[in-house]
Amino acid sequence: MRPSGPHAHLALKAPPHCSDHNPGAYLAGLLLQAYGALHLIMRIVMSPSDAPINWKRNLTVAWLGCFLTGAAFSLVMPFLPLYVEQLGVTGHSALNMWSGLVFSITFLFSAIASPFWGGLADRKGRKIMLLRSALGMAIIMALMGLAQNVWQFLILRALLGLLGGFIPNANALIATQIPRHKSGWALGTLSTGGVSGALLGPLAGGLLADNYGLRPVFFITASVLFLCFIVTLLCIRERFTPVPRKEMLHARDVLTSLKNPRLVLSLFVTTLIIQVATGSIAPILTLYVRDLAGDVSNIAFISGLIASVPGVAALLSAPRLGKLGDRVGPEKILICALVISVLLLIPMSMVQAPWQLGLLRFLLGAADGALLPAVQTLLVYNSTNQIAGRIFSYNQSFRDIGNVTGPLVGAGISASFGFRAVFIVTAGVVLFNAIYSWFSLSRALRPVVNKTNA
Repeated sequence: MRPSGPHAHLALKAPPHCSDHNPGAYLAGLLLQAYGALHLIMRIVMSPSDAPINWKRNLTVAWLGCFLTGAAFSLVMPFLPLYVEQLGVTGHSALNMWSGLVFSITFLFSAIASPFWGGLADRKGRKIMLLRSALGMAIIMALMGLAQNVWQFLILRALLGLLGGFIPNANALIATQIPRHKSGWALGTLSTGGVSGALLGPLAGGLLADNYGLRPVFFITASVLFLCFIVTLLCIRERFTPVPRKEMLHARDVLTSLKNPRLVLSLFVTTLIIQVATGSIAPILTLYVRDLAGDVSNIAFISGLIASVPGVAALLSAPRLGKLGDRVGPEKILICALVISVLLLIPMSMVQAPWQLGLLRFLLGAADGALLPAVQTLLVYNSTNQIAGRIFSYNQSFRDIGNVTGPLVGAGISASFGFRAVFIVTAGVVLFNAIYSWFSLSRALRPVVNKTNA
């Protein structure tokens, strides 16, 4: 009996006859059947519905997706150099070079690909981009566990960057559904998902690698990302009408369509500088802690603890400062958090004990937890839903460039002037960011104030 109904044309056919003489054709047939089943499920689950969208439920599910994605990415971070070594790289300088390459190439290719995916999200919908990202990353992670040499691993790390983008697309989805007056709280809350996953991931990855070896962790990570795909597929709802290509704004017209393109560009630059400042400390932190602690046996634990406390503080502060920003204005939160960061970075260059550094980094994390949500909220205020995907993807590109640049800047400064100089230079960079942001925001808000007083 032939199946009927709106999805009858997608009904699965019987698998091809298994033949010992043609196992490749049989495997290809199974893969086609799996693709057909997945396509059918996606068509049914993503069918339009007249029921109202519950943005709070979507926020909860998107938070879980960001948590799983953040955890999956950071699961493999603790042992990337060990895996590079296992793939045949020997020698201290070669190991350092390849470890740096496989780490940074993901962010570099993410910066290149983000605008393309953002444009596709504005044309096809944000949920489909979340699904594309989660499933693509799951497949790439599984292939990483099968890599036979470092070149294969490097290419797969590049593909991971090309196919990524779950978190910026989650931001764009939520930004287009939430009430504007709750943007700060919602985006601040959403940011804690990725932070929570990034905090848990290295601990879980280290434990899994110690107990099961390095390669199995990639398959476990792929499973986590596939779970993210399933949760997103079944639980996130979006009502989106695809936009024909000819009706889409060209990339060069996106910024000119904004009411204040100079402000949006300045926010992109602010994001880049935030990431440069954050990343500049990462390469030298463990070595700096070792200098402060002296000859102790648990230096790895101490440095890991000090590395993680800013994330814990950001986890606590981001929703609260986001909610405060909804009341007093995200621009005020952004400037205040940048100034506080400067005041905390300078004494980090003068500490004499690890606990002093840990305390200052906890306070720094509380301030930093407000930075990116404040920028994202200002982007929401100064853009429209029709171009939200591209605006958030451009911001992600600037963030990825900062992720690549920051560690290089920190390593170069420490090699030339020592560890303590990194904190002084970083404080100077953040101070420049505060002044630059203040001028940009003041210039953008002044016409609004003048118009109100007229």
